[in-house]
Amino acid sequence: MKYIKEIFVTGFSLLYIMFLVAFIKSHTFNDKYSDQQPVWETISPFFSPPEKFKDEFGDYRSPLEFYDGTKVKTIGDWHLRREEIFGRWNEMMGKWPPFIENHQFELLETIKKDGYIKQSIRFEWLPGQKTDAYLLIPEGTGKRPAVITVFYEPETAIGKGRENRDFALQLAKRGFVTLSLGTTETTNSKTYSLYYPDIENSQIQPISVLAYAAANAWHLISSLPEVDSERIGIVGHSYRGKWAMFASCLFEKFACAAWSDPGIVFDETKGSSINYWEPWYLGYYPPPWNNTWRRTGIVEGAKGLYPKLVEEGYDLHELHALMAPRPFLVSGGSSDPPIRWIPLNHTIAVNKFLGYTKRVAMTNRPEHSPNEESNEQMYIFFEYFLKHN
Repeated sequence: MKYIKEIFVTGFSLLYIMFLVAFIKSHTFNDKYSDQQPVWETISPFFSPPEKFKDEFGDYRSPLEFYDGTKVKTIGDWHLRREEIFGRWNEMMGKWPPFIENHQFELLETIKKDGYIKQSIRFEWLPGQKTDAYLLIPEGTGKRPAVITVFYEPETAIGKGRENRDFALQLAKRGFVTLSLGTTETTNSKTYSLYYPDIENSQIQPISVLAYAAANAWHLISSLPEVDSERIGIVGHSYRGKWAMFASCLFEKFACAAWSDPGIVFDETKGSSINYWEPWYLGYYPPPWNNTWRRTGIVEGAKGLYPKLVEEGYDLHELHALMAPRPFLVSGGSSDPPIRWIPLNHTIAVNKFLGYTKRVAMTNRPEHSPNEESNEQMYIFFEYFLKHN
């Protein structure tokens, strides 16, 4: 009996020691990131609306109500509501083909840079359609976070274009694997977007085709041995901010996202900057395209899906809600001023319902173009949520 008691006590002591070691390790892990407190202190204000916009919801239809008006009351209800939003929008915009998951990309060129390796690659991002892109892989070992960047062509984001748009390069210098994408051919032809199966017979609204291509790019970058598939974000500016927004909202494997002044809701008073009625966004119809109906204000003559969305009360805040509880940052400029907190409050409400806070952020600048300050805010956002949180 004595020995049994000793064995029991010894065994209990060992279990207690194991628990204590695990507890200390977990707290040591957290302490390892205690130096990130200044980072959080920097970005924390981005997650709070100005007092005059706090709890203002405007005329936007609540994501916490089903389309028939029934209120979401439980977490289970929210999952059903989320499926309803996702299903409705995909039905209206056109359903995606199966993902391209097993990528065998072509390596066109490898150049060693200061602190990272640049690889020119070619891969299939739509069924039967390949694109050229750039991979920037920082030096080092182990799995790292990654960010996909999108623009008119892939060169700008790696530092070969306009100022303050080199997102892929700057993030690579901070230790992120980056994949720079662009729509070079359609930019040159001024058709701007992607079309599936082709521009004459697109079965999907073009902005959704772009989102689908980004999802396929996620499958590519997530398969790399250098990348942690749980820590992949996406970022884009202006038109490509729209691309990043639709991709992250419609494809839930993006861990977080930053949208630089895309126009996060429909706003016809902004003219050409928030022009979702264009045939390369949500107003697709087969070419030839007649642009004479394009004008600021109510878009008389707009075709495709866009007029239906507006008439039936849909707006993009419903897609934002699909991000919850994943964090996102709106890097707002002239297209997305502080008043955009009103639609964003709806996603804040969804996060609050789910038990999350500080997941919806916005910064603001007067101009549409990004600048050093707004870019630094985006980079710190990615560092906090993909590296340390």
